[in-house]
Amino acid sequence: MIGYLATGILVLALLRFGQTIFVPLAFALFVIALVAPLQIKLQRWMPQLLSLLMTLSATIFIIIAVGSSVTWGLSRLGQWLFVNARKFQEVYVRWTDWLEEHGFAIAGPLADRFDVTWLVGFTHGLAGRLNSFAGFALLVFVFVMLGLLETEDFGKRLQSPAVQPLGMKMLHANREISKKLRRFMLVRTFASILTGLIVWAFAYFAGLELAAAWGAIAFTLNYIPFLGPFVATVLPTLFAIGQFDSWQMALAVFVGLNLIQFLIGSYLEPLLIGTSLAISPFAVIFSVFFWSFMWGVPGAFIGVPILIAFIVYCESSPGAAWIAVLLSAKSFSSSRGASI
Repeated sequence: MIGYLATGILVLALLRFGQTIFVPLAFALFVIALVAPLQIKLQRWMPQLLSLLMTLSATIFIIIAVGSSVTWGLSRLGQWLFVNARKFQEVYVRWTDWLEEHGFAIAGPLADRFDVTWLVGFTHGLAGRLNSFAGFALLVFVFVMLGLLETEDFGKRLQSPAVQPLGMKMLHANREISKKLRRFMLVRTFASILTGLIVWAFAYFAGLELAAAWGAIAFTLNYIPFLGPFVATVLPTLFAIGQFDSWQMALAVFVGLNLIQFLIGSYLEPLLIGTSLAISPFAVIFSVFFWSFMWGVPGAFIGVPILIAFIVYCESSPGAAWIAVLLSAKSFSSSRGASI
């Protein structure tokens, strides 16, 4: 047992310190699992290289569209902060003075350190970091291209007698992971688009400036469970304070956005996903925080897909099926083993 624990710690340390390579690789495997079936279908009608080109083009277009939405939204917010920095600072000072008058001594130290120019720089810096992912995206692209070229051959190698019975188990697990990830991303994309549209409409009718930017940010951040919706709710609330200078309006924005996130994230998404991806909420939150600690924002994005793959591999192994049971949000049949 101690040996397994030591091995696990060493593997995690390797993933942490080798993230320059492992993060693009993990992203590439995630993308391959999503788009490989599309390429296989296209190969039935056209040459392999042409089908690869079409698959990669569609993948790149989608990734750029999603990344550009949050970059554009944050850029608009940075511009708004720059123009309205003085007003935002005055509102913040009044709020901190009010808190101090009512006995909240912590407001003093916060007021000394708060500077709107820092917030402007942070917003622009975040947008700049998103734009600087070009090197990361290029490495992911290379891994995806090489991986798609070998997908079919790798499947055939897994079926060869030399790697049995482990080969067939891996093949079935990989197919199951691919199916579950496609379902997860399809539902998540639909929910993200719906969230972005409703947040935009809510911000527009509430009179909140930059309604389109808030919708774009909510759309993109919804791909990150828990952390994304939290940020997409807190940021508009803070800006509502600066714009309206009214805690009642800020509270209304906060409640409205939380209601939107709750109805879509806690009711609609589970209804669309069904029991096939019923994962423990604690496991989901832990996975998002753990992989964000390991790999930053990219880790938060693929934390749940990694958890899905981990559960599928656990359920395919008799010795590790109990782990899949513990991580699931539904009961398991002893005759079938674990099922997400």
